[in-house]
Amino acid sequence: MKPVRALLALSITAAVVGLAACDRAPTPGTDRGATPAAATAPEDETADQFIARVNAELKAMYPQMTAAQWLSSTYIIDDSKLLAAAANERYLSQLNSWIEQAKRFEGQEMSPQTARSIQLLKLGTSMPAPTDPAKLAELTRIAADMEGMYGAGEYCTGEGEARNCRQLGALEDVLRNSRDYDEQLEAWRGWHTISKPMRDDYTRFVELVNLGADEMGFADAGEMWRSGYDMSPVEIAAETDRLWTQVKPLYEDLHCYTRTRLAAEYGEDKAQVAGGMLPAHLLGNMWQQDWGNLWDIVVPYENAGKLDITSALESRYQQIHAQKLAQHTGDRSPSSLANIEHEAQEAAARQMTKRAEDFYTSLGLQKLPESYWENTQFIKPRDRDVVCHASAWDMNMEGDVRTKMCIKPNEEDFTTIYHELGHLYYDLAYNKQPPLFQAGAHDGFHEAIGDTIVLAMTPKYLESIGLVDAQQQSEQALINAQMRMALAKVSFLPFGLMIDRWRWGVFDGSIAPDQYNAAWWDLKAKYQGVAPVEARGEEFFDAGAKYHVPGNTPYTRYFLAHVLQFQFYKSLCDAAGYTGPLHECSFYGNKAAGAKLQAMLDKGASQPWQSTLEELTGGGKMDASAVLEYFAPLQDWLKQQNEGQTCGWQASADASPAKPAAAPAADANTKPKADAAADADAAAKPKADANADTDTDADKAKTEAKPAGEAERG
Repeated sequence: MKPVRALLALSITAAVVGLAACDRAPTPGTDRGATPAAATAPEDETADQFIARVNAELKAMYPQMTAAQWLSSTYIIDDSKLLAAAANERYLSQLNSWIEQAKRFEGQEMSPQTARSIQLLKLGTSMPAPTDPAKLAELTRIAADMEGMYGAGEYCTGEGEARNCRQLGALEDVLRNSRDYDEQLEAWRGWHTISKPMRDDYTRFVELVNLGADEMGFADAGEMWRSGYDMSPVEIAAETDRLWTQVKPLYEDLHCYTRTRLAAEYGEDKAQVAGGMLPAHLLGNMWQQDWGNLWDIVVPYENAGKLDITSALESRYQQIHAQKLAQHTGDRSPSSLANIEHEAQEAAARQMTKRAEDFYTSLGLQKLPESYWENTQFIKPRDRDVVCHASAWDMNMEGDVRTKMCIKPNEEDFTTIYHELGHLYYDLAYNKQPPLFQAGAHDGFHEAIGDTIVLAMTPKYLESIGLVDAQQQSEQALINAQMRMALAKVSFLPFGLMIDRWRWGVFDGSIAPDQYNAAWWDLKAKYQGVAPVEARGEEFFDAGAKYHVPGNTPYTRYFLAHVLQFQFYKSLCDAAGYTGPLHECSFYGNKAAGAKLQAMLDKGASQPWQSTLEELTGGGKMDASAVLEYFAPLQDWLKQQNEGQTCGWQASADASPAKPAAAPAADANTKPKADAAADADAAAKPKADANADTDTDADKAKTEAKPAGEAERG
């Protein structure tokens, strides 16, 4: 969905990602040799005419698909799940039909743009569906059910009148705010019970998407995912390894320092798991992907450069609430007070969103359309279950954009809004492109846009909008500011890598169903140095407790985004004429930087991402050197703090390390069609919660990961 952001693919939402963040998938109920749609294709149609027709048909069906998916996320009932599953099934069937029809043009001469469009079409879904109608219907049903299970998930304790049920938001509040070891452990355990019923469904889901991928010429669904980067599946796997090697030392320094501070808070025996790993429930985040909630424990210097954004936002909310109370005189029943509180929450959320919009418009980008403010889900409704995971949606490929969040007045949600709006501004920019090009240059681009803006939310910027006091220019204030950013950005890097390492292994069979949980924790140990404090056997399905797994949102995009955002940021700072230390740059209000950003956004997926990256940054290769430049002051400080400590970690001796499903092994069995796709311009998926997720979050009919137009936060 973070930094967010991006947009992702999901159950129902997930089944459809691709074009413009939307998935496209196979045709239901027919075999690829004779689909009804293929039979009606004009016999004398050229490849250019075919793509023009597909673009028109896609744009026409898109709003109905996204509407069904929006309802399934914002009104979680059996009826909405049924409608979403049916919409996904129709779309996947149509996608299969288009892919079948495209075979007529193999080997023929055509324009480069048409050739790219056909390749994007083939890679237009993260959920390749079987052509058999019964299996297609089963796949879409399972996707809808898993998303519904996640959205409605709750942990209940007690009986009768003493029964207490808490959903994800309430359990996250415990991890965020409590420092009671046992209370945090209970909240963490509780959320991880909601995914246990998904395990069998997910196992069958993997079988079905692998069948769909096989019919499309790929060894498995993971290989298909890795084919969407304008390079071979083997090459993109190697790229992620190379980038991780660049940033791993910085993460290890942060890990070591954090372990020392946790020991000071909880005691040495509770602050680490055997081998020096960090306890999963003590990092302030349900999935250990963002350590920002540990600020009170790891703060380098008390009161140096105060950046208590959450307190400022809560204070503003209390002011709004007091105003609402004053306006509603008379009735003070519990129901009336609850309504007033709800009104205040929405007003505060809208105010936070307006502030985020202001950053984009200060660069010269357009204001969000009025329909955005009318149709967005800003906070959790009082009357129904919704998916609160932050995501951004393009509903019709021509300006109806929305976000879906349950905003609270805290720093994490505030920055998430900036992230999600990045997805929407990408959507609005490439809405001028043909539908098949309405996507990010690759899916990591979509997630990186909003996070680039977040990097520019420097202390001086926050001071300028009244969220923090005037900042002292001191070394201590600098280290505090860098630590805050590292807790969000650096802590995420290995998490962004390990989720798809797990799924690549699940898809290619090197991680068997009876080893799902063991492999999950083996990879978290390997990459994050994180472990549970108690045994997590195969009766659990802990991967399913992370939205993007049941939502089927590819996750490598978020890792790439956390590298790309620093490259983008450095380039926009250069465009703004900034020459000081990178970490102090904010291009807020700079039209030159905005023009450069707009030019990149306009391109969408119309050309290979390497060309788009070169136009923005001057180089066509992803590179983490800007990450290291940005955090250089903090890394030097961390090394000083860690002197004398035994850093690093080691997985427990009795763990059976899961095979990380190395892409090369799977790719060795690549089928001819997959090879062709790898050579094609498949930079980004066609359209889609994409989140950041805009987590999305992935994200998407435009952003990339959610079905019809949603981009989610990570």
